[in-house]
Amino acid sequence: MFEYHGWIKVLITAAAEDDDSEPARTMAAVEDIGRRIQEIHNPYLLDVRWMNGEAFVHLAGAPNHRNPEILRFFAEVGERAPGSYGLLHVRDDEDPEWWNGVRVLRMARGQVTEHPEPLLSPCIPVLEDPDPLTLTSEE
Repeated sequence: MFEYHGWIKVLITAAAEDDDSEPARTMAAVEDIGRRIQEIHNPYLLDVRWMNGEAFVHLAGAPNHRNPEILRFFAEVGERAPGSYGLLHVRDDEDPEWWNGVRVLRMARGQVTEHPEPLLSPCIPVLEDPDPLTLTSEE
């Protein structure tokens, strides 16, 4: 299972938010992101929309297996709009390092870093009970 939930505020620069000096570049980046979304053909939540004059990307899904294109897309938004920021929470039970945890991909100034999510990890026992069939009498 590969579960992910995230958002990105799309910004061309990290300048003060009331700086409207780049509307044409912002619009071009948002249109480019929209075209990229169409190429992905994702059956889950993946969109870019304007809210109160600002562009946001929303993404969420729970396919059976990891979709590396979703993780690449998250980073691509930062490359196309280097002032962007947002979070992507990922739970991937096929990942040998993170199988029992939730990780957070953080975008700040368009750059993506990976972090553990302590509020939702470890998944067992924080989110789910241990499997009773795997418990021994010593536990």
